[in-house]
Amino acid sequence: MKLSIPDTIAAITPYPPGKPIEELEREYGISNSIKLASNENPLGPSPLAIGAISKALKNLHRYPDGSGHYLVRAIAEHYGVEPEQVVLGNGSNEIIEFLVKAFVEPGDDVITSHPSFLMYQKFVQIRGGVNHVVALSNMSHDLAAISDRAGERTKLIFLDNPNNPTGSYLPRHRLLDFLDRLPEHILVVLDEAYVDFMDETLRIDTTSLLPPRSGRCGVVSLRTFSKAYGLAGLRVGFGLMAPEVAACLHKVRQPFNVNQLALVGASAALQDQFFYQETLRITEEGKKTLMAGVERLGCRSFPSQTNFFLIDVGGDATTLYEAMLRQGVIVRSMKAYGYPNYIRINVGTAAENGRFLETLQSCLAECGYA
Repeated sequence: MKLSIPDTIAAITPYPPGKPIEELEREYGISNSIKLASNENPLGPSPLAIGAISKALKNLHRYPDGSGHYLVRAIAEHYGVEPEQVVLGNGSNEIIEFLVKAFVEPGDDVITSHPSFLMYQKFVQIRGGVNHVVALSNMSHDLAAISDRAGERTKLIFLDNPNNPTGSYLPRHRLLDFLDRLPEHILVVLDEAYVDFMDETLRIDTTSLLPPRSGRCGVVSLRTFSKAYGLAGLRVGFGLMAPEVAACLHKVRQPFNVNQLALVGASAALQDQFFYQETLRITEEGKKTLMAGVERLGCRSFPSQTNFFLIDVGGDATTLYEAMLRQGVIVRSMKAYGYPNYIRINVGTAAENGRFLETLQSCLAECGYA
């Protein structure tokens, strides 16, 4: 066989997902490990979602509702938009793919930040678009530099707000001023995967930015059920946007892109406000405990409006990561993101948080960082 691989595909490095706990335990010969590396919900999935999924199992021989009728309407009601403004995805990352497919042609420009979610750039590469990557400034999106970079061929700008991996956020006045400066042919995509964890006084009502307005760029909001609702394994997210934008995305969306269990689980989770609020409470309390704990150990923690935060460990992050892994505590080294001395952790249960701090203290001493 002799393959003819397009240059755009050959140049892509596959996305490196975090390894599951089971694989790491086999690889390192450890057991009873805890994982604080993937920003998952420590409480598990919504109990209402589990119940709804259990009832739906008997219907797995049927195709799912290709339109996601009930979930779309539940989301629309919850966020105060019209059903025509909602697009469902197999995770919110699929909505990113839809946007690039629908609006980016070979040679078109897309602007992203670094560090940020790697899949923005990979989808653009697949389409033959041109990635323009702007470095974060003081761990936040450099809106002035992004605005200066935008031009006639710019189709999309991706901004994760809050940002992953830094946990920083965009103040409302800065974002609105930025949107007003952009040409109206550009779509700004606000990836709000972690917005549920933000201080409510700092959140931006992005639904008010969705209606088309003459002279201003378009806005799309991306959301997910993976984090605050604990449904990462189901892969279900959605986008909120103007109906004209949604109509374009439906043209490139495959039928049945969200499976039946994801549809019923997400619908139930959206109604489980007790679980949702408990997740936010546990996360905020745990974050305060963890930040205070790492500071006592001589490390520096960074403010975050998410369920995770960065820690400057004062030495090579990957060396510390491996030391902690051997003790069954899985964190994320930020060396590949341009922060060689930083690790990132998400908030766990109280027991997991305590074990992390104990292991961090031990491994800091082992590595000679403390």
